[in-house]
Amino acid sequence: MGIFSAFKSKDKVEFPWIELTTSEQLKSAIENSSLKPIILFKHSTRCSISSMAKSRFESNWNTDLSDVSVYYLDLIAHRNISNEIAELTGIEHQSPQAIVLKNKEVIYDASHSEISAKAIENLISA
Repeated sequence: MGIFSAFKSKDKVEFPWIELTTSEQLKSAIENSSLKPIILFKHSTRCSISSMAKSRFESNWNTDLSDVSVYYLDLIAHRNISNEIAELTGIEHQSPQAIVLKNKEVIYDASHSEISAKAIENLISA
């Protein structure tokens, strides 16, 4: 038993991120939001603030992920998809950014430190 064994962190939820890479996939995800909510998480792999926001989001998520689809967008590799998200949702591009759609409608959007796993959980369960 090590000196730090008593300070184990809570079990981290393994996120079933779906990598968002194509326009067709985005359109299908939006269409499928009528079946269950979707989260679009825009992340810049070159930005430490974006990395912190993603890590905080994952560690603060406390509910079952089977009732939501979580999409991860690498902005560096797929900026065109980010532009299309802005066009289709009417939400101006930010990074990092979380957008939640339910029944093909945006029910939440936030960026940077305003991204709240708890707020999204509450909206999805409502």
